[in-house]
Amino acid sequence: MPSHVEPKLISGNANLPLANAICRRMSVHRGMQVGLVNARVERFNDGEIFVEVFENVRGEDMFIVQPTSNPANDNLMELLIIADALRRSSAARITAIIPYFGYARQDRRTKARTPITAKLVANMMVEAGIERILTMDLHAAQIQGFFDIPVDNLYAAPVFALDVRHHFKGKLDSVTVVSPDVGGVARARELAQRIGAGLAIVDKRRSKPGVVEDMTVIGDVKGQTCIIVDDICDTAGTLVKASDLLLSEGASEVHAYITHGVLSGPAVERITKSKMKSLVITDSIAATPAVIAAPNIRVVPTAPVFAQAILNIWNGTSVSSLFEQDTLTPIYEGMYSAA
Repeated sequence: MPSHVEPKLISGNANLPLANAICRRMSVHRGMQVGLVNARVERFNDGEIFVEVFENVRGEDMFIVQPTSNPANDNLMELLIIADALRRSSAARITAIIPYFGYARQDRRTKARTPITAKLVANMMVEAGIERILTMDLHAAQIQGFFDIPVDNLYAAPVFALDVRHHFKGKLDSVTVVSPDVGGVARARELAQRIGAGLAIVDKRRSKPGVVEDMTVIGDVKGQTCIIVDDICDTAGTLVKASDLLLSEGASEVHAYITHGVLSGPAVERITKSKMKSLVITDSIAATPAVIAAPNIRVVPTAPVFAQAILNIWNGTSVSSLFEQDTLTPIYEGMYSAA
């Protein structure tokens, strides 16, 4: 049943620009001012996190906007403590909006005596009082099963498809979508089907995490505009190597569409100096000054889709409707109407 109270948003410090952008979009949809709940999220001198909510939230439908990105531990604790504060303040329902779900890469035991940290984090969130999760492009779909509460996993592919159709208008016949590894084929195929493009795969062999020994291309990319699709770009080493390999195999140019721009360490410098024409990321993780200044990195907003998803959850209507291009196009207010 639709809720009889207004949706209220609160944010930690992980991505305040995105939280404010979601509020602005919700204000447009609602025809009334929607702002962040007045609160403070601070640290004691020893690093402990302290949260104080200055508004009455009793009986309210609360949404916490907080990706668990770098620093992952601090941002995760902020999320848990905010949830605990809201639960103890008698909020009616607490939904966590986690655009980037940290620890998702530790979703299974790859060798003996290792943890499944994604499951541990799921348990912590539920114990803190979170009753629903809204996220985007989970690294592994099975993580939804780690929770005993509803998990809505939005996809960046429909938004990327709008962007590709707009920026590659008239050239889609020569576009090939590339998965940077075998495990990402389903994600790449999804985008390829949406834009009517071909599909190729970069097969890579790792000696250890973060180190690629050998890469080969499966598929014909000669003369093609290649678009590499993945969910996470961390140090960008694999991405740059894949780009160089595709160009050596005859690709005319290489672009990349990555949902979560972790971009740690030398990533931005590598991308700036690479032969890639562009890297497109979402704002699921707050962009650093270096990312903003990079000439070949572009950020696609997710606030429109998250704002609509929050309203759908609040109204008790379908979130999966946001997977369709016909639904997304008006949400993005004509950004890609010329596509």
